[in-house]
Amino acid sequence: MARPQPPPWVHAAVLLCLLGLGGAIEIPMDPSIQNELSQPPTITKQSVKDHIVDPRDNILIECEAKGNPAPSFHWTRNSRFFNVAKDPRVSMRRRSGTLVIDFRSGGRPEEYEGEYQCFARNKFGTALSNRIRLQVSKSPLWPKENLDPVVVQEGAPLTLQCNPPPGLPSPVIFWMSSSMEPITQDKRVSQGHNGDLYFSNVMVQDMQTDYSCNARFHFTHTIQQKNPFTLKVLTTRGVSERTPSFMYPQGTASSQMVLRGMDLLLECIASGVPTPDIAWYKKGGDLPSDKAKFENFNKALRITSVSEEDSGEYFCLASNKMGSIRHTISVRVKAAPYWLDEPKNLILAPGEDGRLVCRANGNPKPTVQWMVNGEPLQSAPPNPNREVAGDTIIFRDTQISSRAVYQCNTSNEHGYLLANAFVSVLDVPPRMMSPRNQLIRVILYNRTRLDCPFFGSPIPTLRWFKNGQGSNLDGGNYHVYENGSLEIKMIRKEDQGIYTCVATNILGKAENQVRLEVKDPTRIFRMPEDQVVKRGTTVQLECRVKHDPSLKLTVSWLKDDQPLYIGNRMKKEDDSLTIFGVAERDQGSYTCVASTELDQDLAKAYLTVLADQTTPTNRLAALPKGRPDRPRDLELTDLAERSVRLTWIPGDDNNSPITDYVVQFEEDQFQPGVWHDHSKFPGSVNSAVLQLSPYVNYQFRVIAVNEVGSSHPSLPSERYRTSGAPPESNPSDVKGEGTRKNNMEITWTPMNATSAFGPNLRYIVKWRRKETRETWNNATVWGSRYVVGQTPVYVPYEIRVQAENDFGKGPEPDTVIGYSGEDYPRAAPTDVKIRVLNSTAINLQWNRVYSDTVQGQLREYRAYYWRESSLLKSLWVSQKRQQAGFPGDRLRGVVSRLFPYSNYKLEMVVVNGRGDGPRSETKEFTTPEGVPSAPRRFRVRQPNLQTINLEWDHPEHPNGILTGYSLRYLPFNGTKLGKQMVENFSPNQTKFTVQRADPVSRYRFTLSARTQVGSGEAVTEESPAAPNEATPTAAPPTLPPTTVGATGAVSSTDATATAAAATEATTVPIIPTVAPTTIATTVATTTTTTAAVTMESPPTTETKTHESAYTNNQPDIVTQGWFIGLMCAIALLVLILLIVCFIKRSRGGKYPVREKKDVPLGPEDPKEEDGSFDYSDEDNKPLQGSQTSLDGTIKQQESDDSLVDYGEGGEGQFNEDGSFIGQYTVKKDKEETEGNESSEATSPVNAIYSLA
Repeated sequence: MARPQPPPWVHAAVLLCLLGLGGAIEIPMDPSIQNELSQPPTITKQSVKDHIVDPRDNILIECEAKGNPAPSFHWTRNSRFFNVAKDPRVSMRRRSGTLVIDFRSGGRPEEYEGEYQCFARNKFGTALSNRIRLQVSKSPLWPKENLDPVVVQEGAPLTLQCNPPPGLPSPVIFWMSSSMEPITQDKRVSQGHNGDLYFSNVMVQDMQTDYSCNARFHFTHTIQQKNPFTLKVLTTRGVSERTPSFMYPQGTASSQMVLRGMDLLLECIASGVPTPDIAWYKKGGDLPSDKAKFENFNKALRITSVSEEDSGEYFCLASNKMGSIRHTISVRVKAAPYWLDEPKNLILAPGEDGRLVCRANGNPKPTVQWMVNGEPLQSAPPNPNREVAGDTIIFRDTQISSRAVYQCNTSNEHGYLLANAFVSVLDVPPRMMSPRNQLIRVILYNRTRLDCPFFGSPIPTLRWFKNGQGSNLDGGNYHVYENGSLEIKMIRKEDQGIYTCVATNILGKAENQVRLEVKDPTRIFRMPEDQVVKRGTTVQLECRVKHDPSLKLTVSWLKDDQPLYIGNRMKKEDDSLTIFGVAERDQGSYTCVASTELDQDLAKAYLTVLADQTTPTNRLAALPKGRPDRPRDLELTDLAERSVRLTWIPGDDNNSPITDYVVQFEEDQFQPGVWHDHSKFPGSVNSAVLQLSPYVNYQFRVIAVNEVGSSHPSLPSERYRTSGAPPESNPSDVKGEGTRKNNMEITWTPMNATSAFGPNLRYIVKWRRKETRETWNNATVWGSRYVVGQTPVYVPYEIRVQAENDFGKGPEPDTVIGYSGEDYPRAAPTDVKIRVLNSTAINLQWNRVYSDTVQGQLREYRAYYWRESSLLKSLWVSQKRQQAGFPGDRLRGVVSRLFPYSNYKLEMVVVNGRGDGPRSETKEFTTPEGVPSAPRRFRVRQPNLQTINLEWDHPEHPNGILTGYSLRYLPFNGTKLGKQMVENFSPNQTKFTVQRADPVSRYRFTLSARTQVGSGEAVTEESPAAPNEATPTAAPPTLPPTTVGATGAVSSTDATATAAAATEATTVPIIPTVAPTTIATTVATTTTTTAAVTMESPPTTETKTHESAYTNNQPDIVTQGWFIGLMCAIALLVLILLIVCFIKRSRGGKYPVREKKDVPLGPEDPKEEDGSFDYSDEDNKPLQGSQTSLDGTIKQQESDDSLVDYGEGGEGQFNEDGSFIGQYTVKKDKEETEGNESSEATSPVNAIYSLA
């Protein structure tokens, strides 16, 4: 929506109407109303309460006021009428109450000192100014005195008193030598707030200068110098060290009162050898970090803008290595009165109610006194419509006679506040405040608002009418705001007409009219279309517009959202844009903008220019694209002091439109031969104005860019040198850092050629110590660094670096804070306390060091700690030192990742940028027991299908006294898990054997060590998978030779047989016979039958019953007919084999039993090819390496190649049914053999036992 902008007074009037609806009326700023309406006086300007004047100038006491009629003025002096007309030196400015006291004809300003108050009066009331205390500035001379030399012992404290003459205002004190050199101050020598110069201890070098106190007076701008002190220091062979004592304030306690909102300054100055450090604390809380500042080398604490919560007890602690002393300062915060609710002017209509509120606070609580027209309310004529209730005056049913100016004076012992507020009763009929018969033009379907500012008392009501009709406009498409404005939510044609606003109150009515015209919107009905044209052709972009004929239409064009320059190749008409001889630079987006004074419409199209006229459009995509050719024929025109126009001819775009041009420059003074980017322009332009810097000898080149890449740079243009000028900037990145403890290196980033602006660029470096009155030191530098020498350790400096060339200096530089070099910290953290949190962590707490001892920036507090020993006496530990840092000014921290059950030692240091300070007292602590680390080298071996051997080593870190080990294991087969079993062992046991009856499932073992604290980290291993392990659900059609007895006992002599048994176990349930054993074993079964196994586990023997790990739901294979037939066939084959073996043995030939002589048979052994060995037919000689026992078993001796390997000597025994029961073990060398052959087929003994 567009409409004329209303004048500013309309907004003010609307705002005043809104305020008036809140129950009070504000007189508008319209001069016509201001001049007509009556108004009591109001003070608009006055001098400050404490008015100090310069005796050399005329005295001016300001007092200005407004009102209608204009007020008259008179003054009182010291509460008595001051007759201005009787004093020829005193005059009052015209139309003002400002007093002017002229001393050009003589007179003493001191005669006019006193308390003044201004009264502004008209017939509706009297307003009062503050009580202005006039004082004349004084700068008395220093009394003449002869000062004898001050004799003092070396190391003793000394106070040089200043005692400046009392001035008004108080002078600024500073100490200098008689040669006007400032006295260097530090934590040993410093000036107190009272102006005295304090020496914490006197040194011999203090005699090298004299000391003069100087007082600078503000108004006279003069400095007075006291006669200088000279020192005579008596030296001794050695200065004895002394504990601190306070020079100011005296004693151990003092008190101080401060007013709310003022600054609190606490000061403690101490003597001692060495010089004491000062630290500040607040009892029962912390110092307010956002308001507290340390001054005068930590000897003063300033808290800005104090409030009641800043009251309390503060103490300063002075300490050196000889001891410490403290002084407590009790701070009381009082308050002069301050406003909570300041009374405001009250404008009412006759019969209305109102109130004046005067609410203030202070300490002590201020009293409130009401006055009317400058007289106490008690002595004023009675008013039945007025009621005083403490800090509030209530007005009911006000009348014209109630007009007056009321004063509220609230005061306590610390000050007062005086406020004027008038009560004005107006009866004003409504009046309109906007021009009559305004014309508002709006666009169809837009939203608009019609304003009708008005004024009246009582506040009028406003109604709107259209075309003189009697119905009020509100609701539906209309909305009337509280300030009287009428909003039409959506303009239609029928809304056009004359709108009348009528304001009414009890005194009358007023009206105004607004004429509303509805205009048709501006629309582009034929928009420009996207086009693809050939280079060199002519293109026309249409833009036909429909608009309201009563509005002026303007059509303009944009290219790539920038105003289009219409050159000689272009023609703009009312409804089109024509481009002749299209070039590549014409490619881009074109926007037609059709606008009137009320609205506008936009339409956009994209023009694509093809590079080659002869190439058909449909073959454009097939053309090879390349980087553009470089621009040529660079030309400089329009040469100006700070700019130049660069023009170039584009090169061929090589079938990819040029998107950008990059203009680069080179200068031959600072970096000759180095090209820098200057600016970037769209690919549609070939001429640009370049902004230049002073005193640069420019040379330009242009690079074209398309989607393939960048062209080669053009040939450079001719050179153009701009004239010089002073620098307009200063170097950046100014820093001040110390590289040694007694210097400060000032560095900055030098300015480049385009910032130099002139020849002989140099830098003026200035520096001075921060918060001192030193003059600036300066040096001129041509490089980018300057080193300030002989600086104190880590002192803040103000630094300025200003650029200068032969044409002048640059702008005033910013001030940067830098620091001189750091030295190693001089103090260590004290009162280090250690609290053990757990077995691996401790909490540290310490007292902060004094800031002066850091001698640099406090980086961190650092703890060095090492493991002295373990509480386990036999455990060796590394005593490598470790560290933990606590950045910043912290007082506590946590050290973690400690070893439990160990003795530790710890030291703390302060770290700054230079390094570590001295170490604190060594602290010792002990960590409690923790949980151990995981057992080491946990090994799981499976010598056969029936046993699993577990071995482990003790944990690397027991972290306490081991109480045992916990073993958890469970069988698993794929995703099926069996029941978990738990074993607990003594701390000395490191082996365990699990005997299982399930050759199919694997086992997962989890082992952890224990201390009294609990179990530690666990280690998990799984039993190895057997070779050629079959899945639990697949059964092979044939089985390898295996002997199965009636009880299901299986004998095997090598790993090949074990693997075969594992395959068979997938379908054949193996039920072991229960019998006592003599080693630690556990049997786990996987059949549907529950088997009880008696096992022995060191150091005790216990019997455990385990349920099956998982249930095989397949039918029992033993009862299948095909299995019975297969077993019979296998038995027959074994019988035939035995017969053949006995026949060969009786003939003394080769016997297919392998004979080894402690050397395993490798797969390359040629004798294995025929499966036989040479056999010596000696009747009385047993097999080599074996011995046959009387009960038919074969005992193992030297050789591992027995027919059957029995565990522990192979003592076998027979059951009642004649079956053989024995604990067998497959040797490791047999595990490693491969193949499916079994020694059972070649062992006569096994064969006999199998058939038994």
